[in-house]
Order: sequence, then C-alpha cells, then structure tokens
Amino acid sequence: MRTLEEVQATLQIAKLNEEDLNPTIHCLSFGENVSSADYCLMELDDTLCKHIEAGQSLVIRGDKDERAVLCSCDKTYDLRIANTSNLLLFVPGCKTPDQLPITQDRACVVHAEIWGFCNSYWEPRKQRPKLKKLKKLLMENPYAGVPLAGQEESKENRYTMQDLLERIQASEEEIKNHLVTIHACQIDGCWCGLDFDYEMKLLSHVTQLVDSESWSFNKVPLQTSLEELAPLEPREMIEHCLNCYGRRYTDKGEVFYALHEDKVCRGLALMLLQNAVKFNLKEFQEVWQQSVPEGMSTRLEQLKGVVLVDRASSPETISLLKVEDLPEDTLERFNLLFTLREKWTEEDITTYIQDLCGEKQTTGALLTKFARSSLQNGIKVFNSRRPVAT
Repeated sequence: MRTLEEVQATLQIAKLNEEDLNPTIHCLSFGENVSSADYCLMELDDTLCKHIEAGQSLVIRGDKDERAVLCSCDKTYDLRIANTSNLLLFVPGCKTPDQLPITQDRACVVHAEIWGFCNSYWEPRKQRPKLKKLKKLLMENPYAGVPLAGQEESKENRYTMQDLLERIQASEEEIKNHLVTIHACQIDGCWCGLDFDYEMKLLSHVTQLVDSESWSFNKVPLQTSLEELAPLEPREMIEHCLNCYGRRYTDKGEVFYALHEDKVCRGLALMLLQNAVKFNLKEFQEVWQQSVPEGMSTRLEQLKGVVLVDRASSPETISLLKVEDLPEDTLERFNLLFTLREKWTEEDITTYIQDLCGEKQTTGALLTKFARSSLQNGIKVFNSRRPVAT
C-alpha cells in the first residue's frame, strides 16, 4: 500500500500541484479473484433512485425467449446495455467529494479495494408494458359458466397473481389494471379470461332484468339483481358483469350500479360482428340499434379501436379490427396496418397506433418515421414508406 510520501513524490513527477487537489487521496487496489463478470452496474434516474431509497424493490421479468425488462410497482422499463470506453470500477467505501469533510488541514491517504469492474452498464428506459401475452394466457381456459351435470370444470391453465407476475413483462399495477380492462375474472384464487359468448349471456340477463323491472339504467340495485338472477347464473358472475359494464355506488346504504351506455353498446356490437368478415354499414347500424336496450343510443364513436369502417367501398362496410389483437412491435404493427389498407386517413390510423407512443412521443412522430403522407381528393392520407407484402 502506498504511503503519503510515495503519493506526493508521484505528484511531483507528474508536475501536479498538491494544493489544487482534494486533500483526501484514494489509493485503489484490486482484491483477490476480481472478475468483470462478478457484478452488473445499472444507472438509475431520480424516480428509480427514490423508489429504491424508499425500500421498494425492482424486478427483472421475462421468459427465456424474451428480452428482459425492469419493473417497479407501477412502471415498466426496457433494459439496454450501454458500453463505455472508460473502465467502471466498483469500489465500496470510496467516498465522493461531497461526502468528504469540507475543511481538512492536511493530506491523508485512504486505501480502498476494488471489488469488480466492467466496460458497460444497464440503462433502464421507460416503455409500454407488454400485456398482449396476458390475455393469451387467460384465454387458454376461459370461464364459460357452471359445468353441466356430469361434467367437471377444468382447472388447467389457470393462473395466480404470482404466476402472472412471473410470466408477464409488466408491473403489478399495470397487470391489475389490464385484468379489469379485459374483463378477467378470479375463480378460487386463480385468474382466467371470460368466454365472450358467456359474457354476452350475462349481459343479456342483466339488461332483460332491468327492462322487465322498468329500472333506470343509472340505478340497478345489486341485491335484487343477485336474488332475481341467482337461479340462472352464479351470484359472483352477475356481480362481475355489473362491475364490467357499470359503475358501483351506494345510495342510502344500498349498493347500486349505473350501467355505462358506451360499454353496453360496444359489447353488443362486438357480438354482432364476431362471426362476420364484413357487414354492410347501414344494415349493421340498424340491427345494432335494435339490439341494445331501449333508451340507449348507438354511435360509431363507441367502437373506436375495435372496428374498421370502409367508406370507400360501395356500399360502405364495417368489420372487426381490435387494437388489442395487433402486434406490440411498432414496425410489425405498421406493416400489418398497411397490408390491411394501403392508405389511411390520419383519424383512422391514429386510433390504431396511439398505444405505441412512448413517453413524450406523439402519433405524428410515429407517422413521420414509418409512413409517407400525400393528398387524396384534398384529404391527407398515409401509406407505407416501404413495399408491403400482401
């Protein structure tokens, strides 16, 4: 280990003025069996630093065939390796200038041991959670009601929250929010998807009851609904349906639900379109309005992100195209969209790329990068920047 005199002699040889330097001198030495593979370094921004300092944890998630992501309790980060030409040293006990005494009369030598070194570090970048896999897993064995007499309900491919946290590349909060979005249900502590036909059956029971009892759609009593529909379906599934399509509130100690017009109309539209490749738009709108409960009004705006309207065809048509079914990769998404339709108006394509925007990114920036604009009959349209295989 170097002495203070040896350090001062080295400074003289290097022609450095000792008064210009910090009086605390660190002498570094390598520990035994130090390897660059012993440690990985990660650069954290202020948000992640405060998260760690508050005693919270960060988790790396991903299957073997997936790119690893870093998750906090409510956000997801992509992990990129950043290389540096400078050697990064891991030196526990080494103090930075702001940790040293402000006033120090004489120079001193502090010996610190290097525990590890590397030429790269992990750089987390906030990204969209990868949630498409969540619905895929939950729909492996969707719940479709109480089994018929003599049949047993399959318990395979049902997932606990811990199972989902280990398989899905998203934070716990993002996973829980998406479970609500896709109307997933929890049975015996495990999560599963809801069979669409069964979901529509539940919704039909609720709307028919509201109609027969002449209730307001804004005031559907929970307890009475459960009592009336219990002979038809399990109570917990009736309540689950009300949670999916309504807003729960309490009035004078009694629980009510206000059915959401847009959600009910949207669900019934999906039921009409699920087996049709294309539907005459005018005929669809007539049938759709007739299918919804009396007092509710249908509007195409209710179907944003789930249907594609072709006004260039004669007659005009409508077909299913759900955002949730499109690729999560940005380039793959644009390639598929331009395969389905050569030219898109900004209004139409924005609906299908909005979820791709990262932090501080706009749909305009995505269109500039992946599409080319032109005017068609005075309307701005977008087509692919590269040839698209059809």
